[in-house]
Amino acid sequence: MPALIAPSILAADFANLQRDCEMVNQSEADWFHLDVMDGVFVPNISFGMPVIQAISKHAKKTIDVHLMIVQPERYLETFKEVGADVLTVHYEASTHLHRSLQSIRGLGMQAGVALNPHTSVSLLADTLEDIDLVCLMSVNPGFGGQSFIEGTYRKVEQLRKMIDERGCNTKIEIDGGVKANNARQLIDAGADVLVAGSFVFRSEDPVATIAELKRV
Repeated sequence: MPALIAPSILAADFANLQRDCEMVNQSEADWFHLDVMDGVFVPNISFGMPVIQAISKHAKKTIDVHLMIVQPERYLETFKEVGADVLTVHYEASTHLHRSLQSIRGLGMQAGVALNPHTSVSLLADTLEDIDLVCLMSVNPGFGGQSFIEGTYRKVEQLRKMIDERGCNTKIEIDGGVKANNARQLIDAGADVLVAGSFVFRSEDPVATIAELKRV
């Protein structure tokens, strides 16, 4: 089964955001990936609830929200209200991860957990059954356009083995540095969702680039 493709709106042209959202709608992409950064958990600030609400008015596909913020549990209900379908919190920012996962699911969203490059997948052993999506950061979070970290392949393989052994339906998402030249290896290692930002939005033909990823 082909991987799901989730263009990262962080790399879109914010002066032409509706245009870029319509492009994603018309493409073979499966999800909109939205990175929320607070300037505390990561050294950058992106966008918040009003922008997500505006995007959700135009988006015809799943809205995948990735929270790179401290104390994400404060805003779970709000992100549901502005249109999130999948809501991902960082393991490193969640003091009470199990509670947050239960709350996200209780609000009717899919619950995701993101891991920074240095964080071991083994730390999810006690919560895997409660996780719908694991987002493996394949760059250091905070900025787009970074180089892919090669050790990600090994982490994907380790996580895929954990998921399969437990009989879970958890999806593996890769976020950072995804391009056509590493997409196949990621899928072969066990990835289900590929987030692509700069590779899509800085290409001459984003629709064709999304189609290329879909056919890898």
